[in-house]
Amino acid sequence: MTAAVLDGLRVVELGQVLAGPFAGAIFADLGAEVIKVEKPDGGDDARQMGPAFRHGDALTFHEFNRGKKSVTLDLKSAAGVAALHRLLEGADILLHNLRPGVAETLGIGPEAVTARHPRLIYCAMAAFGHVGPERLRPGYEPLLQAFGGLSSITGEPDGPPVRMGASVVDQGTGMWTVLGALAMLERRHRTGRGGVVNTSLLETAVMWAGQKIDGYVNTGSVPPRHASGHPNLVPYQAFDAADAPILVCCGNDRLFTRFAAELGHAEWPNDPRFATNRARLTHQGELLPMIAAIMREAPRAAWLARLQRIGVPCAPVNAIPEVLAEPQVQAMGMVNQVPGEDFSLVSMPLSFDGERPRMQGGAPRLGADNALVAE
Repeated sequence: MTAAVLDGLRVVELGQVLAGPFAGAIFADLGAEVIKVEKPDGGDDARQMGPAFRHGDALTFHEFNRGKKSVTLDLKSAAGVAALHRLLEGADILLHNLRPGVAETLGIGPEAVTARHPRLIYCAMAAFGHVGPERLRPGYEPLLQAFGGLSSITGEPDGPPVRMGASVVDQGTGMWTVLGALAMLERRHRTGRGGVVNTSLLETAVMWAGQKIDGYVNTGSVPPRHASGHPNLVPYQAFDAADAPILVCCGNDRLFTRFAAELGHAEWPNDPRFATNRARLTHQGELLPMIAAIMREAPRAAWLARLQRIGVPCAPVNAIPEVLAEPQVQAMGMVNQVPGEDFSLVSMPLSFDGERPRMQGGAPRLGADNALVAE
């Protein structure tokens, strides 16, 4: 299978709930052997995060732990830590998102572990970061969306701050961790030594808010919320058609000229208020209501056909069932049945030589692979 690009790599994951397990799931889908170390009493808390879906575990657990092996260890005991070190002797990467300070308390902090296993790449995911006054503070997705500024830039202009619907901070941290681990792996190929990769939910949130932060740092302007709109382009937002919303993106003046003509107002580009994007930004309070009134006159399908015909970027604002019904989404083949199971999950969003990495199997039963650490 050509997409199993990390075949032969061994990853040990001490992951809970989302960020750590998502990093492990990426490695597993890419073909690495991922050994998930869980506490004997109940395992990963995500097993119970929601109704039982399959095998007594919640759907969330299956999503982020497919293709892994499960070993139960009591890391509060000397025997459990010794067993972990036996796993690490043959491992390339260690991932953990343990509560801040716990790894050090257990004697498996980065300094101790990398001193004993100098080729190991040690990846530690924190909530607020590995340095600073809040470094020992725990955190979750909505807390870091709020703390990191993402909630403040999401939602309607006059409405309250809104949490993003996806776990962009948790999953982003897992993704950055994999990126860091692979970069460190490349360095190890040259030097023979591993090292420590630190990531955090806070750093991920600040990076995702980066454009807004850059604007404030360099101009002193606090960014407003724009709902579906854009701070620097007009029109570039959703409008209600007669039956459903449609997003229209006029990314330059040429596209606006085409759009205006299709709306029956070829004169708009000659109006000084609307002739350039900067002018439209200034006068959007006048322009946008006129566009909105016209868009309400026809159904969404008609607008999509008309705007696509003239090359104006647009898209339906799809609900989840509509996303899955889109021929393009179906053609990309992103939702696939889990091998050995009777359900399907979203696959990794990348391909190698035209082939998408396949899930290696379902999520493991708790302790199913304890033989790996048998003395």
